[in-house]
Amino acid sequence: MAEARAASAVRAPGAAATAGAPVRRGPSPLGDLVGPDAWLTTSHLLVGLWVGLVSFIPMVVLLALSVGLTPVFLLGIPVLGVALWLSRLLARLERGRFALILGVRIPDPHPRHLPGGIVQRFRARVSSPATWREVAYHLLRLPLGAVEFVLTLALWTVPIGLLTLPIYNWSLPNGGASFGFGITVRSWWSTVLVAVVGLVLLLLAPRLVRQLGLFEVRYARAMLGPAGLEVRVDELERSRAAVVEAAETERRRIERDLHDGAQQRLVALAMNLGRAKARYSDDPEAARAMIDEAHADAKQALAELRDLARGLHPAVLADRGLDAALSGLAGRSPVPVTVEVDVGAQPDRTIEAIAYFVVAEALTNVAKHAGATRAAVVVRRLDGMLRLVITDDGHGGADPDRGTGMRGLADRVSGVDGRLQVISPSGGPTVLTVELPCAS
Repeated sequence: MAEARAASAVRAPGAAATAGAPVRRGPSPLGDLVGPDAWLTTSHLLVGLWVGLVSFIPMVVLLALSVGLTPVFLLGIPVLGVALWLSRLLARLERGRFALILGVRIPDPHPRHLPGGIVQRFRARVSSPATWREVAYHLLRLPLGAVEFVLTLALWTVPIGLLTLPIYNWSLPNGGASFGFGITVRSWWSTVLVAVVGLVLLLLAPRLVRQLGLFEVRYARAMLGPAGLEVRVDELERSRAAVVEAAETERRRIERDLHDGAQQRLVALAMNLGRAKARYSDDPEAARAMIDEAHADAKQALAELRDLARGLHPAVLADRGLDAALSGLAGRSPVPVTVEVDVGAQPDRTIEAIAYFVVAEALTNVAKHAGATRAAVVVRRLDGMLRLVITDDGHGGADPDRGTGMRGLADRVSGVDGRLQVISPSGGPTVLTVELPCAS
């Protein structure tokens, strides 16, 4: 099917929405057959023919009129404007169809507002490559939809026809089904063999249909979505927004921790010291008890501030490097964790810190949600990338679209143009792979 449904593993927001994302281990062939993905893709492909018919006719008529009427006092220009307006409307409906049936989001390549008057906006539309890609899409939608319609029907009807051949084979002319080249199925064993072939093709049909759907999505993204640099700019804008949001969330967390933790301890410390000072001359024993309590509050406040500072940037990471910092995380994990780090020269401090926090969050998720008995962390520097692989033997089923933990990881990784991938089939194991740019 389309990438958005086929890809359970995602890249970071800045790069996750593109085609070619790694896919989770798929279900069994029988699960493919009864699952919704193949049938949604089938519906989408069959509807494409009628969508092409609806869009092809008015577009051809309007474009032909615009060409024919242009020599007549330039009457073809307003007709061309109507054609381009209709093309954009139909493209918007097509993007909605992909989102509704396949769950695939195709960004609108056009700016929402164009400056200037009608003439300037018309000129901008005419000169935009995205406008003519949409026009070409509508003109090609009908022939492409017809091919996809025939292929989709064949992928389902041929296997069903072969599988049910034993039921009606006896009633066919010449006493059996003829496949050409002088081949006619009459005997019981050849009929059963054909039925078995039909069953195999039927089990393969959902995956073949989804591959056809993948082609459809790639074609639609190329024609109806932004291209080249526009895609990259859109990704960077989303990445920047995600990083800003993550930073704001972190700021609120620090503010809350300071207000509810260390600040309250320091207020209690000041109050106990003030009371001890007031009672020191009259009741030294009570003052001493208050000083002891203030001492305990001071130590607790120091511990909370130390924990908060470790959350901002762990001292062991700066002092002893990534290997020691990750080993410390593994030692504090309630799930046994093996750590293997080979990064050569010390990476950039920002990349190193992101790697640390990714592993910390991943191990926290393993301990809370995975039901795992062991986990492993492997860190390597390969081809200018710092590659982290965190695996566990838990029950799997991790979904990047649910829960804030995985989205938080994706936000961190997207801030440095990294990639995040989750492969977590039901029953496990779960493999989290993160690649961070780390050129020497």
